[in-house]
Amino acid sequence: MTTDAAAPTPALRPFRFAAGGEGNRDEGGARKFVALAQKAEEYGFDTFAIPDHLENQVGPLAALGALSQATSTIRLATTTLAAGLRHPVVLAKEATTIDVLSKGRLELGIGASWLREDFEAAGIPFGTPGERLRQLDEALTILDGLMRGQEVTFSGEFYDVKGVVGTPRPRQGPRPPILVGAGGPRMLELAAKHADIISIATGSTPDGKLKLSDMTIEKTIDRVDRVRRAAGDRFDQIELNWTIATILVTDDRVSTAEMVLGAIDSGFPPNMAKDADLTVEDILASPYIMCGTFEEIAEQVRSVRERTGMSYVGVFPTQMDAFAPIIPILRGE
Repeated sequence: MTTDAAAPTPALRPFRFAAGGEGNRDEGGARKFVALAQKAEEYGFDTFAIPDHLENQVGPLAALGALSQATSTIRLATTTLAAGLRHPVVLAKEATTIDVLSKGRLELGIGASWLREDFEAAGIPFGTPGERLRQLDEALTILDGLMRGQEVTFSGEFYDVKGVVGTPRPRQGPRPPILVGAGGPRMLELAAKHADIISIATGSTPDGKLKLSDMTIEKTIDRVDRVRRAAGDRFDQIELNWTIATILVTDDRVSTAEMVLGAIDSGFPPNMAKDADLTVEDILASPYIMCGTFEEIAEQVRSVRERTGMSYVGVFPTQMDAFAPIIPILRGE
């Protein structure tokens, strides 16, 4: 059962803005990739994020090391590393090294892994959804201790760590923030247990298409409510993030929303599954589809924060130019 509104955090967090994520593929070489991060910094984005896939993109950890020297103020993130591809002891050392090199700008995003093709191509067992969640739970426990510079001994289903001390000590204290992306119930509850930042994601169909029904404000409120219940007293310490899928700058919001619905009816975009009949009002209130003038989009973002408590706004690299004029409108709010 959905609710019409969720009680946000007692004091709404100021907006933060991130560029990057799944749309960030290395189509022009590593130098173009660095230029993209520098452009995001010039636009005033707070964070630049790198995804983690084996095909057709830069290696995220090596790229973050390069960006730590090629940028000066923008925070550097992964969204999100596949836990099953990286041992947490090794990952902790890489992460804290990047935090030192960047003078304390790292946000470590990690998830339960979802792209089977990466694992099959590398010859690494993919595991069941339950196994991947349990593996992530263990990895997050180990990462938390090692990135604090603690000595960690851990024996679990997937990892057996014997007295490893986390080095180097990170620049940020007590450790760099951990981001977990989550959409399903069990993943949201796991994120509520461990994460400093939770990226509220939409669900997908078995063939990998985004569910249109999950893009409504009501479904998003349901996800945030699940995090709130699972996190308990620590909910107010968690920053909530989401990534806008589409930004359409227009003088006619209603006509553009109608156009979006018509395009989806005809099968465009191909990565989106029409699993529900939405209304124009659903589109105009959606956290994931933004349309209107710059001021109207800014007001739509404000409305999302007011109803959900989500304040950390992400966009794909292809949407950076469209969103950049909205940043100064919302900056400081």
